[in-house]
Amino acid sequence: MALLPLGLLLLKSTKCYASRRVPVRNLMSKQLVYSKFGDPLCVVKFRESAIPQLGDLEVLVRMLAAPINPADINTIQGKYPVKVDLPSIAGNEGVGIVEDVGKNVEGISPGNKIIVTKPVQGTWRNYATFSKDVVRVIPDNLGLVEAATLTVNPCTAYRMLTDFKPVRDGLIVIQNGANGACGQNVIQLCKAWGVKNIAVVRKRPDIDDLKKFLEGLGATHVLTEEELRTTTIFKDKVIAKPTLALNCVGGKSTTDLLRHLEHSGAMVTYGGMSREPVIIPTSAFIFKNLSFFGFWMTKWNEKADNKADKEVMMRDIVDLMSDQKLKGPVHKLVKFDNFQEAIGNALSSKGFTGCKYILDFS
Repeated sequence: MALLPLGLLLLKSTKCYASRRVPVRNLMSKQLVYSKFGDPLCVVKFRESAIPQLGDLEVLVRMLAAPINPADINTIQGKYPVKVDLPSIAGNEGVGIVEDVGKNVEGISPGNKIIVTKPVQGTWRNYATFSKDVVRVIPDNLGLVEAATLTVNPCTAYRMLTDFKPVRDGLIVIQNGANGACGQNVIQLCKAWGVKNIAVVRKRPDIDDLKKFLEGLGATHVLTEEELRTTTIFKDKVIAKPTLALNCVGGKSTTDLLRHLEHSGAMVTYGGMSREPVIIPTSAFIFKNLSFFGFWMTKWNEKADNKADKEVMMRDIVDLMSDQKLKGPVHKLVKFDNFQEAIGNALSSKGFTGCKYILDFS
């Protein structure tokens, strides 16, 4: 079934989490690098590079997993607002095991499981040195896929459900593109918080299977875009009108969502998968008093006053993942030699709910 791409995952074999403390001088890093912007299938190349001497405030990490998100693809294409210096190692998210630490590093030890918390660090490699300030120690029991994808989609879903309307007070949420990676996180967070939510997806041949999948995650109702235009669930008071709408599609899908929003509701746009503009009728402003916002996780992370909010968010997400209440998307395994297969799938809409690919460096 053709779904919106969730982002694909490059993972390393995780049979042993224990640190090997291999001397840096004996290590070569296998990396996916691009020296110019363009088609990721053409410009991303494999290279091996000697690992430099570990700095006093750096950590040496054996990467286990690193996802390919739409933002990664756009960055390689040179179309993303975050610009990088070339040549650049691709990848923004990832999880790994600390192999060694610089002499002035505190609070991080060899053997710790960590995630990379800041973008453009170059996570598509098997060994990496990072500043201690861009990694965060996580519990050993945190799932590999969940950890690798923690800092983008779960955080985006969390913030959109927190910063615009008090949905935990009994308000209803509606979203399009609900089968995407962020959409799945929205559904699971709503379930964990007791929030009723309506998931809207594109029609497809095996739509019943997709509906069951999303309902299993915690969607209160699942509707196709066509069903949303004719549904009577709000008129018949099967469920109250939503107060918060989350939009990652744009175009006509956006207009269909806002028609069902409660008076003084809000719509948050965080993507535009249809590549069509968001069209808002004048009546939505005048007669329904609707509010419209955009959200970009990267910009939120740059805010100077959000350190306490970020810590609370990260703890909440890690706890939910540890309790199996917030799970990662479906994933696959792939050999490192086939990295172009993973990139190619990130460029397409292949798969049921997307998949995660595993790089095996053994």
